[in-house]
Amino acid sequence: MSITLKDVEYVANLARLELSQREKIKFQKELDIVIKYIDQLNELNTETVPPTSHVLPLENVIREDSVLPSLPQGEALSNAPKKKDGFFRVPRVIER
Repeated sequence: MSITLKDVEYVANLARLELSQREKIKFQKELDIVIKYIDQLNELNTETVPPTSHVLPLENVIREDSVLPSLPQGEALSNAPKKKDGFFRVPRVIER
């Protein structure tokens, strides 16, 4: 499969890019090289390779959740610049 100028124009249109004729030719050549490399990779036998979602094995490095007592309300509000009725008071961000 090779990339044509029409393909480059189509992708540029989808990305809302305005390309000069010189840029279209440049991207055609570059994208064609990428596609040919992918075609070359597709020739490899991957029958014995298990499917993965990531190239490296991922492990969760976060500690297990544990139930702990929460911070008392008075202590949580102790440094609040403004508070009202046991809650943080913040500026309104949504108008009615």
